[in-house]
Order: sequence, then structure tokens, then C-alpha cells
Amino acid sequence: MSSLKELREAKLEKLHRLVDLGVDPYPPCNVRFQKIGQITDNFASFAGKTVSIAGRIRSFRGHGKVAFVDLADYSGSIQLILKADNLASPEHTTNLLDYRDLDHVEVGDFICVTGSVLTSASGEKSVEATDLTFLGKALRPIPGSWEGLKDVEERYRLRYLDFLVNKGSRKVLDQRWMILQEIRTFLWAEGFLEVETPVLQPLYGGTNAKPFTTHFNSLDCDFYLRVAPELYLKRLIVGGYEKIFEIARNFRNEGIDHTHFPEFTMLEWYEAYSDYTRVMDLAEALLKHLVHKIHGSLQLTVKGSQVDLSGNWPRITVDQALQEYLGVEWASVSNEEVHALQHKFGVAVRGTWSKDKALFALYDHEVTPKLVNPTWVIDYPSSVSPLARSHRAQPARAERFEGYIGGVEIFDGWTEIASGLEQRERFEKEQKNMQDGDAEAMMLDEDFIEALEYGCPPLGGIGFGIDRLVMFLTDTWAIKDVLSFPTLRPRRY
Repeated sequence: MSSLKELREAKLEKLHRLVDLGVDPYPPCNVRFQKIGQITDNFASFAGKTVSIAGRIRSFRGHGKVAFVDLADYSGSIQLILKADNLASPEHTTNLLDYRDLDHVEVGDFICVTGSVLTSASGEKSVEATDLTFLGKALRPIPGSWEGLKDVEERYRLRYLDFLVNKGSRKVLDQRWMILQEIRTFLWAEGFLEVETPVLQPLYGGTNAKPFTTHFNSLDCDFYLRVAPELYLKRLIVGGYEKIFEIARNFRNEGIDHTHFPEFTMLEWYEAYSDYTRVMDLAEALLKHLVHKIHGSLQLTVKGSQVDLSGNWPRITVDQALQEYLGVEWASVSNEEVHALQHKFGVAVRGTWSKDKALFALYDHEVTPKLVNPTWVIDYPSSVSPLARSHRAQPARAERFEGYIGGVEIFDGWTEIASGLEQRERFEKEQKNMQDGDAEAMMLDEDFIEALEYGCPPLGGIGFGIDRLVMFLTDTWAIKDVLSFPTLRPRRY
């Protein structure tokens, strides 16, 4: 078997031969009149007509004076029939090749052909070429099948080859782009405006997370890559906007596993004069819209379980969820019993210990995987919800919700804090947590508090990860599979 170096040298030799013939191996442009998918999807209307198509050669089979080529573009693939009698161009000033020049053309190269649409003797949809124009030379061999990328790390490192040879990988990414488009369409129809906020921030905030730190040379001070866009989006609400959203790239300097990645995309939206019940209603409608768009119904498979999203999803308090699934009464369980449960299930609490924080950790670890059917869990402890408004009827609780389906958290939102005084109190508690060892506690953002003190309307908001949403909607449970180019350790390390 030839080595990669030998194969590349052979391809370089063919490139040089094309140049000697007067062919530009990388011409600047070409006009393509039809996409291949247009022809294959509407074959009867194209049969007998002359078309021009372009793409990459995926297979090449020569038989004397006839060659058969599979040509592919993004929309599909089709067979080309190349005959010596039809391809006889003695000049190469426009990169036209004759049949003899096909010795220098191979799998991976780009070509354009003009020819007649017909059905081959074997019944295959085909184009019989009358002209062939060379459009680009590949200098490395394309894996012929999925077996060409056996190494899992190489799949992600050479992601472009993964997309090229594995239709399943590209299908997931195609669905991701469609999901983003549909989210925008849905929110625009609801009257939301898409906005942008800073990625480099002098203080990080908007969630409990550990940031990436960088240095701003021009200002000679440290900045942080944002962990969430929330605090700047709320500044826009103070500034007079009422219904806004951002699809934001965020960065959290934390671990990597099957569902988490340090660089990720999330969506946040905020609506003035609304609360967490309105946000839940809208989020439920959005997800139903997306599921129906992708699957054609409101039924889907999540980690092997069939889930029905139709009807109104139940709303239960976090206290009720803990009682139903773990048999623990939030209000009456003792501190000693909570410690015993933590030891039993191996659940720790970061920073300052409190009964509410420990029970929330137990709920998060033990209960949430059991929430298979669509469920809104509401009214979380204020101590674990530093940006959520205190509950209108239960002071120790916050008007916060999370949406679970298939044991996976899909949504997280709340009625927002509009009071600068209340927000300062929450931030100060976070500072105490930070001093007690919670590395993910929020910074105290004086500028944000100042903005709230200029007046903020009643407000509801939500944030959720696009990556996890795509995983959920496509039932793909490795986050690297829903990212176009996941970050890997460079080869030099």
C-alpha cells in the first residue's frame, strides 16, 4: 500500500502535467447553472435536456473509450458518462479537457460538465458529457468510506473529512443550522429583536461559572470572555428595548464531557412586562415548533425513550419533585438527614453549605434524570438563583423554572430582578460564597446595579444552550458531534 507521501507526490505529478497542457489547476471562478439535486429530484422534467453541473469526483471507473464518474455537490450526486467521441477538445485555454486528459483527473478533483440528461443502460440517472472543464486539483486522497476515518479523534480533528465521507455527521450539522434559522423565525414572529452584546467583558457575570481570562493590551487591563450575555442584555432593557434575544458564543473554563464544552452557543431572550409563567409558555411553544419542524409530529425519541410533547406540560415545584422522586420533605428534613443523603449519593456542595443548597444539589443529581416526560420544575431556592426575583408568595424561593425532557435540562429561566437593591443583596451573598471557596460564584457588578437603579420594567427571561438543544432534537448525545469544529489539544502537545 502506498504511503500518504507517495500518493501526494503522484497527485502533484498529475497537477504538473495539467499545467504543461495549459490547464489552470485552480481557476478563479465558474458559472454553474444547475445543482445536481435539482436534476435528480425532478428527473423527468430534465430528461433529454442539456445541463451544466459542477462538483467533486467521488468515484472514477474507466472502461476503454468510456468512463463513468460519480459527481457530487452539496445537493446530491449523479453519474457522468464520459465518451472519447464526445470529449475531443484540442485546446485548454478555458480548462476544457479531452478524453485523453482524463489520465490526470481523479477522485477528489473538481470538474464542471455540460451534457444531456438520460437514463443509462443499467437504469441509473446520468448526464452524458459533451464538455468537461477542470476546476480544482486535490493533493491528498479522500477516504473512500467511513472506514477511512476509524480513529475517533481524527474524526473531530479532520472534521471536514468527516462531513465529506459521513452523511450522518453532515446531517446533524444541517439540522443544527436549520434549528437556528427556525428559532430566529419564531422569535421574530413574536416581535423580538435580535441584538449583540460584548464578548470581552471587564467583569464576568450572568451565571455561576469559571471564566477564561485575557489581557486587553490597548487598555492595559484584564478582561474576561463572557460566560453569559445576560447582564448586558438587561442593560438594553433598561435602555428602552422591550423584547430582545441574542444567540451568543460563551466561554466557561470548566471541564469537558459528553454534554459540556468550554466554548458553546446559547440563546437568551428577555421580554419586558412579563414573568416566568409567560416565558415558560413561549419556550414550550418554541420547542413544539422545532420538534414538529424536524420530526413532523410532537413525538420523538430521547435516549431510547419515546416522548410526547403534546398537551400542556405539568408544572411542579422543586419541593414536590424532591418529595415525589426521592421521598424527602424539603421543609421538614433535618440538617443531619441532609448530610446523610449527601454521603449516600456522593453529592457535594461548593462554597458555603446550607440546607437549601445541599437539597438542590441532591435534586439536581438524583431527581432530574428521572424527569423523562416534559416537566416544568419551578420555585427554586433563592440561594441557588442569584439573578431570579424573589417569589411573590414565598420569600425563601425565587420565581425560577427549569424545563426537563428525557431526563435532560433543556430550559432555565426566571422572573428577573428589577430592583438594584435586591440585586446588590444577591451579589453580596455570592461574594461570601466566593470567599468560602466557590470558584464559580458571581462577581459583584456595580455597573449593572447602577443600570438597574435607573429603572427596569418587570421582566421575564430565559437562557438555554443551543448545543444541548440540538443534541436533544437529533438524539445525538456527544456534544462534539453537534459542533462543526470542536476544540482539541493541538498535535504538538
